[in-house]
Order: sequence, then structure tokens, then C-alpha cells
Amino acid sequence: MRFDLITIFPEFFAGPLEHGIVRRAREAGLISVRVQDLREFTKDRHRTVDDRPFGGGEGMVMKPEPLFEAVESLLGHGLGNATEPSTRESKTAIVLLSAAGKQFTQETARRYAALERIIFICGRYEGVDERVAEHLATEEISVGDFVLSGGELPAMLVVDAVTRLVPGALGNEASAQNESFSVGGVLPTGAQSIAPLLDGKRRASDSDSNGVLLDYPHYTRPAEFRGWAVPEVLIGGNHAEVAKWRQKAAAEKTRRNRPDLLLRG
Repeated sequence: MRFDLITIFPEFFAGPLEHGIVRRAREAGLISVRVQDLREFTKDRHRTVDDRPFGGGEGMVMKPEPLFEAVESLLGHGLGNATEPSTRESKTAIVLLSAAGKQFTQETARRYAALERIIFICGRYEGVDERVAEHLATEEISVGDFVLSGGELPAMLVVDAVTRLVPGALGNEASAQNESFSVGGVLPTGAQSIAPLLDGKRRASDSDSNGVLLDYPHYTRPAEFRGWAVPEVLIGGNHAEVAKWRQKAAAEKTRRNRPDLLLRG
């Protein structure tokens, strides 16, 4: 898996790429990451990447020319124009990070992990020329319903989420299967719905859930801390009962913290 990060702040990634799973995956050759300075594709002495928006308004907008040329340079071929568009590579995604994009989810991460290459366009200023979103990027992605100063941090979040799903990146592959947003990951074997785990606390609509859950609660030593005790079932050694408790606890935590997930079917 190869990641390319197009940015006007290449130094931003020096820290995040050198820690944790991403660093280990790079060292093991499971992923490669290249950071591309967008200003290398400007043609004026000020290395300008933005300009005033047509129609007026606040802020500056990132220009399309350097972004198209940066992506084409990384791909090694042109991407055509309005009259002669080029064919896109099926195993490569060109992702524009934008507050106006589609929401990035764990399902998106799983889909990206099946690709061979992802090129990230990190926007800045007031936004990016819409022709980049429509004719250069294959997807426009947002990491949440909030606005950040640029796309660098969202790009790094996506790189981390996808890297975890690359085979061999995690020490225990089951870690990616039994965690928050894993479809059916904490359901009993053969279960089709989380509704039975919610007892009488579920809503009628919960019965249609396909089992998209948050992770179950975790505890470690000491067994009692400032008067708060670990649930007895986790200490008893009965693995079947532990599994049942975790299933119900995950469903309850999902209902409490993210009830919207129970409506996904």
C-alpha cells in the first residue's frame, strides 16, 4: 500500500509518521508514504498556490493548476481535460480532504485498505477550486462535522485508520475485527441483530440493526480502584459468561454513546 500526501506543509507529517503502527508498518515494508510539497508545482517566484475567489467572498481558494500537476507527476501520466478525460486506475484513489466531503467511516477505511495506492490532497485556506473536487479527486472525504485549518490532520487520521487494516500491520489481526464499528464483531456467533442484547431498553427501530457496535468496555488491574470495582464476571474465569457480558455491554454502550449506529441497517 502506498500513500502520497500533497501539502503546502510537508514538515507537518514528520512527527505522525514516525510513531506507532504507521512507523512499524513502514519499517516492515507493508506501506510506503511519500510527502509531496505542492509549492514545487508553482510557476511564480512567490510559489503561489491560492488566489481570490470568483464572485467575491472571504478568504483565498487553492488554485487547480498546481494540484492537477502534482497528482499527474505522482501518477506519471496526464489526466486529460474536459474534452478528453483520461481513464482512472481502479486500484488508486485520489482523495480530497474537505469539510464538505462524504463522511469517512470504518467501512471507508476497509474499502481503502483493499486499494494499492491513495493520493491525498490536503486543502487549506477557504477551500479548493471545485474543479479539483469534480475532475481530479475520485472522492471528497470529511473526517467529521467540524472545520479544521487544513487537510493534513484528516489525511493522517485516514492513513492511520487504513494502515491498521493492512494485513500484518497489527500484532494480533483479531484486534481489527473485535473493536468499535466492526460489523457484527462483538455479536454472538450466528446472531443477526443486536436487539436481543438491549433487553427492554431498545427502541422498536433497534430491531432492524445489523450489528454496528462500539467496542465493549475494557478493564485492567487493580480489580478495585478508589471504590470502583471491575465487574465480577470478568474476574471469574468463565469465558462463555465473559463473552456474553461483553456482547451486552457493547450494545449498551452503543445505545448510550452512539444511538445513531443502532439505526444503520
